[in-house]
Amino acid sequence: MRHIEVYCENTGAYKRYLLGTTLKEICDDQKIKLAYPILGVYVNNLVQDLNYPIYKPINVRFFDYTDAAGRRIYFRSITFVLYKAMQDLYRQTSVTLENSVPHGYYFSFKQLPVTLDEKFIAVLKKRMQEIIRADLPFITQKIPTKDALALFKEGKLTEKARLFKSLNRLYTIINRLDDSVNYLHGYLAPSTKCLSIFDIDLYQGGVLLRVPNPANPTIVEKKEDHPKLAEIFKEHKEWAKLVQAKNIPDVNMHVEEDHASMLIKIAEALQEKKIAQIADMIHLQSDKIRFVLIAGPSSSGKTTFSKRLAVQLGASGIHPYAISLDDYFINREDTPLDENGNYDFESIEALDLQKFNEDLATLARGEETIIPKFDFKTGCRAPEGTRMKINPSDIVIIEGIHGLNPRLTERIPREMKYLIFISALTQIAIDRQDYISTSDNRLIRRMVRDAKYRDYSALETINRWPSVRIGEEKNIFPFQENANIMFNSALIYELGVLKYDAVPLLNEVPENEPAYNDAQRLLRILSYFKPIGIREIPPTSILREFLTGSSFRY
Repeated sequence: MRHIEVYCENTGAYKRYLLGTTLKEICDDQKIKLAYPILGVYVNNLVQDLNYPIYKPINVRFFDYTDAAGRRIYFRSITFVLYKAMQDLYRQTSVTLENSVPHGYYFSFKQLPVTLDEKFIAVLKKRMQEIIRADLPFITQKIPTKDALALFKEGKLTEKARLFKSLNRLYTIINRLDDSVNYLHGYLAPSTKCLSIFDIDLYQGGVLLRVPNPANPTIVEKKEDHPKLAEIFKEHKEWAKLVQAKNIPDVNMHVEEDHASMLIKIAEALQEKKIAQIADMIHLQSDKIRFVLIAGPSSSGKTTFSKRLAVQLGASGIHPYAISLDDYFINREDTPLDENGNYDFESIEALDLQKFNEDLATLARGEETIIPKFDFKTGCRAPEGTRMKINPSDIVIIEGIHGLNPRLTERIPREMKYLIFISALTQIAIDRQDYISTSDNRLIRRMVRDAKYRDYSALETINRWPSVRIGEEKNIFPFQENANIMFNSALIYELGVLKYDAVPLLNEVPENEPAYNDAQRLLRILSYFKPIGIREIPPTSILREFLTGSSFRY
């Protein structure tokens, strides 16, 4: 019998195993123990489940919930448990994952035969706990697509059936949990016993599913209310209804029927209408508002949004000025350091807050001030700045990651400020039980832009992304509810467009890099979309910030 050499990063040991040995058998043989239950394995930098049989020499690393891939597996798996529990209790009810929210995931139900109340929550939670205690295995199979479609339709998974029918594949992967069939677009946990840490609550006419805290997976994420974020998600559902595109099969149908042009036009018109409404709200308070502060995470389209808002303000008779927070950096040698000893340019302490507040206060009084200019080559403030003075009817637009942090403008009265949070809150779902994360949407945007304008490879962008996300969680998201209004910069059609540039970039990520798994995961998401051309995208579109052809100067 042929033997295969396996290197295990967890033990630092090489060992030979028979061809066809599963990763579960290797895990048991080497007595792998992690801090939390093992959820999956990296095999040559690509995630696999524990049932994977070896057939060539490989490097393996077993992981738990502390790994990002482990958290994705946990969420998919507990979603399947929730779906099965609902099938067991109320088989006629359809379950929809509406969107993620901070510290949880929002599910809604249709044709629920009982009242959605605390009694329902108790019954659902009890059934989920019973499934988890039963230690049921998650089984993955590849079967003929015609058989998979029949099973999906039987389980009321109509969007899933439409998606896989459109892909024209001979075989389709399905997941089984006892007598329930689904597919959650990725790997699942070995069995339900790994999923004991969760909670569910009533939320927005549905339920909020809370999962373990990433920093301490022995406890559930705390429940928080985010009414403004909930409102913007409600708005995007209304937009999706208007364009008749709630999920990938809907968007693909528009492309197949040659309606992509109208889809683009309506999506862009909805965003322009929203920007005009924001400008109108500012205009109504223009006797008080002097500063519009715009903040949002990476690749949200903040720059294009601020320029389009300036145009709409101009149409209202307001003269907009712009100030860049980058010009208020303190000298590089005085910049605070992060935990690794590197300059932390994303810290609010990297800005000259005193000078910034003094300049805003001076402008608010109608007096002239000198706006500094930071020289990024020398790492110091340039000796000369720019003189600025505004009239009582003028407004200053300030874009930057700290725009919603009260410390940034602590000396400016609240009534003088209008705060806007912007993010690409993905409007498109894969199907009813699976969604595309806003982080992945923004990562694809950034990867395309980095390649076009900064000559970065997809590998470099993916490798930088974790540190970008840490900065967002620290400096942006804690303050998002401070905003007067939120703006969703995601466009229902955009991943079909970005696919053209993103797929070749992702295919260049080599197998021997840890980023290979994320590249393959993003490629799988993009493979579901029919490509959409860029010709109909207007030159003022937020998406042009990441492509080419914008009429704005950056």
